[in-house]
Amino acid sequence: MHPSLADDLARLPELLAATLRQATQALHTLDTRPVVPRPDTPAEPGRVEPAPAEPAPTGPAPVGPARLPRHGAGLGQALEEFARDWAPRFSASAGPRYLGFVTGGVTPAALAGDWLTAVHDQNSNSALDPAGQDLERETAAWLRELFGLGPHHAGTFVSGATMSNTTGLAVAREWLGERLGVSPAEHGAAALGPVRVLSGAPHSSVAKALSVLGLGRDALVPVPTLPGREAVDPAALDRALAEAPGPAVVVANAGTVNTVDFDDLRAVAALRERHDFWLHTDAAFGAFAALSPAHAHLTAGLDEADSVCVDLHKWLNVPYDSAVLFTRRQDLQARVFANAAAYLGPLGPRPDLVHLTPENSHRLRALAAWFTLRAYGGAGHREIVERDIACARALGEELAADPAFRLLAPVRLNVVCFTLADTPTPERLAALRTAAADEVFVTPTVLAGTPALRAAFSNWRTTPADVRRAAEALRTAARGIA
Repeated sequence: MHPSLADDLARLPELLAATLRQATQALHTLDTRPVVPRPDTPAEPGRVEPAPAEPAPTGPAPVGPARLPRHGAGLGQALEEFARDWAPRFSASAGPRYLGFVTGGVTPAALAGDWLTAVHDQNSNSALDPAGQDLERETAAWLRELFGLGPHHAGTFVSGATMSNTTGLAVAREWLGERLGVSPAEHGAAALGPVRVLSGAPHSSVAKALSVLGLGRDALVPVPTLPGREAVDPAALDRALAEAPGPAVVVANAGTVNTVDFDDLRAVAALRERHDFWLHTDAAFGAFAALSPAHAHLTAGLDEADSVCVDLHKWLNVPYDSAVLFTRRQDLQARVFANAAAYLGPLGPRPDLVHLTPENSHRLRALAAWFTLRAYGGAGHREIVERDIACARALGEELAADPAFRLLAPVRLNVVCFTLADTPTPERLAALRTAAADEVFVTPTVLAGTPALRAAFSNWRTTPADVRRAAEALRTAARGIA
């Protein structure tokens, strides 16, 4: 064994304790350090840095070592260098005022589960070593219940919403082949001929998925939305389906990115009485509305979808990367992703996970989700969802009352979409974001042609006090920009 490996193994308890101290320090400072550090963030104050082995070069500091070290320094030295060189540059994305994108944090139970995921290091894809995939099936069943889906939906863990949408649309592609008497999995996507994928306000990952699947971005046909909304107009969708040359795919939205608008899922599903289409619902974070009795009506009809995308590293607050794909047709899913090798289990009526996603290998992502669901249950996660919704509404009220800002949409769930009341150019909004970044992080967008900002609430730590801090930071930044 290499001497550094042997030494680290002998000192493993001590080194893991040092890792724990570093992790605890990072988590305990989430509330006080800059939400997004500036590019010139200095090294950790008070830390003694080793003298350089040779004179420091002139010019900009390099990012990381110029070359791979020939001789390793062991875990202890790696921990010190990471704390000095990299940790200060990382954002507080696990913290309560990182409101960019739609980013959850990591609950204490999910953190423990993720650490144990690495400890046990399971490649949970085969019945030849089944415990990991059995745990994944149990966790997927818990999630199915959490979102109000029926037993006809089978769930599989994937890396994120993009892969969930891709997997769901891959199953839809095979369904189209079944309708046309061909198998794209065997004969290629070209065997389908022209394909139409209809959607009102699709997430960008849908076009990406169509590119990956060989259907092409041009297959995506935008359907008009309701006036002033991002929700699809059911009558317009009805007309578009009537014009489709054959069976089609509809991508419905349960929570759009900009305004968390929901398609009328029941009305969309009812169109199957007149038209032949696969219904895929992108509920990446909107599915969590089902946890709140006051908002569950938004997800009515989710169970009628043929496939459903839900992203877990958003509102479930488990670590990146984690999502799930539910589908009624796991037989078609297995037809797409079947993997034949002597060392793998047979396909069978209950396919091993290796036959259900693009990955032959994946870490036991389900364990972090299992831990947080077991630790806090439906009631605990409902509390997170409802608190985040209340925080989003509170920020919306703060900004609406300030003449420097203008809301561009009602706060329907957990996203506040707003802009500057005066001259909302991308440059001025970027300046505002930068000026406020010590206290709050929001992301840019465009809504109906207007440059805007989004504040998305999905972190388990966020409280009304964080809303007040975020609002004050945005107000101060707005006053300071030209």
